[in-house]
Amino acid sequence: MRTRTIGLLNRRYLPRWAVLMLDVLICLASFVLAYLILDGTPLKFQNVWPTPLRALFILGINVFFFYIFRTYAGIVRHSTFTDVFRVAAASFFTAITVVTYNTTYYFFQGEKIFLTTAVILYMFFSFTLMLFFRIAVKEAYQYIRRMNTAKIKKRVLIVGMDNQTINLGRALTSESDQAFQLIGFISDDNSTKRLNVLGKPVFLTSIKKDSKEFSSLLEKHRIDGVLMVRDSLSVAETNEIVEACLANKIQVFNMPSVENWNQKQDLQTQIKHIEIEDLLDRYPIEIDSAIIKNDLEHKTILVTGGAGSIGSEIVRQLSLFNPRKIVVLDNAESALYEMELYLENNFPDLKFASVLADVRNIDRLEMIFATYKFDIVFHAAAYKHVPIIEKNPYEAVGVNISGTINLANLAVQHGIDKFVMISTDKAVNPTNVMGASKRAAEMYVQSLQEKIGTHTRFITTRFGNVLGSNGSVIPHFRKQIEAGGPVTVTHKDIIRYFMTIPEACQLVLQAGTMGKGGEIFIFDMGKPVRILDMAERMIKLSGFQPYKDIDIKITGLRPGEKLYEELLSETAESLPTFHSKIMVSKVPTEDFYKVSEKIQAIVKATNQNKKTEVVLKIKELVPEYISQNSEYQFLDIQHQN
Repeated sequence: MRTRTIGLLNRRYLPRWAVLMLDVLICLASFVLAYLILDGTPLKFQNVWPTPLRALFILGINVFFFYIFRTYAGIVRHSTFTDVFRVAAASFFTAITVVTYNTTYYFFQGEKIFLTTAVILYMFFSFTLMLFFRIAVKEAYQYIRRMNTAKIKKRVLIVGMDNQTINLGRALTSESDQAFQLIGFISDDNSTKRLNVLGKPVFLTSIKKDSKEFSSLLEKHRIDGVLMVRDSLSVAETNEIVEACLANKIQVFNMPSVENWNQKQDLQTQIKHIEIEDLLDRYPIEIDSAIIKNDLEHKTILVTGGAGSIGSEIVRQLSLFNPRKIVVLDNAESALYEMELYLENNFPDLKFASVLADVRNIDRLEMIFATYKFDIVFHAAAYKHVPIIEKNPYEAVGVNISGTINLANLAVQHGIDKFVMISTDKAVNPTNVMGASKRAAEMYVQSLQEKIGTHTRFITTRFGNVLGSNGSVIPHFRKQIEAGGPVTVTHKDIIRYFMTIPEACQLVLQAGTMGKGGEIFIFDMGKPVRILDMAERMIKLSGFQPYKDIDIKITGLRPGEKLYEELLSETAESLPTFHSKIMVSKVPTEDFYKVSEKIQAIVKATNQNKKTEVVLKIKELVPEYISQNSEYQFLDIQHQN
């Protein structure tokens, strides 16, 4: 029954010809009605034309104006004032035309065809009945739609009793087309006992995984889901609620706080399933905006890799600090174009330039530096995917090492004040080519800082995985779940640190204000997360059971992959800064000329098309680089022997 009703609602079951025919029948009925009413009065019909001919004539005129005003063009169930106006115009001009013809005939022949009163009555009845027909269809459709929607709405409870949740409840109850039916509120505050809010009960219960009272409440009221205002709850509270809901096999929905509602979107699109990102043990990052603004305001800034995950967020955050100009440099044409459109739409007053270029092309970079005269460079351009780079070490050298050298040298030549490089925790005791190439880049800028005559301040920021970045694990798992599985995890014990993209970029900007030159700043990444646990939880949040509805397969560590990442090497020490989330790593600095000589050997090896030789030269520069799960492990064995 539900399928049939939905089908009826979704199809245009009154095509144009049917609307036209119904209107003609209404007009015919109106003519008959006018005739019957006047037949018993002293007013007498003219006998020049027989009654059927008069009916055919007036209906023909009416159909002509139906065509002129396209009264049949709209969908009846969605009739608007415009549709009503068209019907009124068709009726009015029909009457005017008939009366005009009637008067003209009388002028030439001395007698009338139509009774003027009959024409006016016909116009009144035809318009009224056609209007009533449209209103009746529209109201019937809305009634069926409301009845059908009520059957398929999710029955939800709102967690908490405060202004935020009451406003959310009011929005749900006042908009009939929502996909949610509010059953009531849940509170553990005794003062709310026996309260009714917005005509809905407040249930006094504690939401816990093993709470029989909560389970009984869900079963009694046939609850499909729980809705919460995430911003008003701590991570621990959110996790507790989610665990209880998953244990009872109901869905969990998330809504932003009232002040963060997007007024351009309807409420329903802003209510979303709770995501794994909301459950990770993250805490708000506090930054000193005044110091950052003083550092960035009225500056011309280059962001390399500016269309990538990290680079684009750096650009967004820089845009808030009134820079003179931002130059967004990237070699990905489509992504750069999307970034350009985003900035035009969201920062109309921002002065920026989109530059399609490759950091490996020194001649192109020289032209760009000469044109824009940068004050600050944020270097986020890099190849970062471990398995791909493990197979293609030449590209790691070209982008991660040579690209960084090109930019760093130009920064010194052009007297740029500050160069902030985005590095990675994979550069610490690297086990893969990607991490080793980033460590090589770190070593170069650190040694360049110590070179006599270097006035540019080189600052390196190092952090772990960022949530939601291109190619990261969470979007990958999400796609696998949507495809029905299996979800693939490389090792049952693998763990990772996670940080959101905005968090990481906020700390990059803050660290940029601290640097005196030559430092490596590391970020507090919070608690590490077991990837298998994350996969299981994501499956549950999607409404499935791990290993039953969607399988999880352990595929084995990928080439160069570690079980866990480190933020500090054994030879480094960390010192606190004024920001609790940022530490500075004291890493020994190598001699510039020795580093440069070894890097030249690496670059030379790439020109010989011998990737093993390339990796060997990288290992000579970065002695702590020990390959794991990699084809290059034999190089370490040879070195040990």
